[in-house]
Amino acid sequence: MLAAALSLLFLTSSVAAQSGAWQQCGGVNWSGATTCISGYRCSRINDFYFQCIPGTETGTTTRSSASATVTSSSRSVGPSTGTATATGSGTNPGPTLISGWYYVRGVAPPNYHSYLQAKPTGTASDAYLDAASGAGQFNIVSGQLVYYTGAGGQLYMHVENPADRTQRTLETWFERTPNTHGTFIFQGDTVTWRTSDINRPNEAAWLVCEGQRLYINTGAYGYQTPAGCADQTIHSYGGSTPDI
Repeated sequence: MLAAALSLLFLTSSVAAQSGAWQQCGGVNWSGATTCISGYRCSRINDFYFQCIPGTETGTTTRSSASATVTSSSRSVGPSTGTATATGSGTNPGPTLISGWYYVRGVAPPNYHSYLQAKPTGTASDAYLDAASGAGQFNIVSGQLVYYTGAGGQLYMHVENPADRTQRTLETWFERTPNTHGTFIFQGDTVTWRTSDINRPNEAAWLVCEGQRLYINTGAYGYQTPAGCADQTIHSYGGSTPDI
């Protein structure tokens, strides 16, 4: 009886130490399982994300857990409410997804297949969830939500750092220097944001408000939603072009 229990415990532990189908299995800063369940192999999507896909392992793959380095910004609060002033000569990398990057979009009404972007496209300006024609390409690198703009370089999503820690909506926008308030994390394909100084019941909760502006929702998802806003979660999408 004891032997059977120990065998079951060993089997359970072994399974728990493996990533499931389509889950992450490696990448920069990854500290979880680096092998996949039976019938799946760990495939490199980019330096920061390895994923379990159907197949069998065919050799050794390095699943890095090293950290990337970013330079801090001195800005601590978001822009004033209203129309933001765009800076830079932003460019769009094109209508086809670049290897190592993802589209980020809503997957539920009223913002089904609305895509994360800046306006004008690829500029240091406010963050929007809007039409596929303006979709940006993104990845999360060392806690930063990075916006790839081709020849225009990279932008970083910033989050408002409010004096009132109970403030319900936090502005988001893009700058050429890294964000200094909180950390972005992929939970599966879901984009989440967390910070130690604000207690959020749901780290995946966002709000899309007037003009399709995107905000962090510090409250509960779907509860006492601010007027003029819609609750939303946003997700990475690896299709070659934005799907409408």
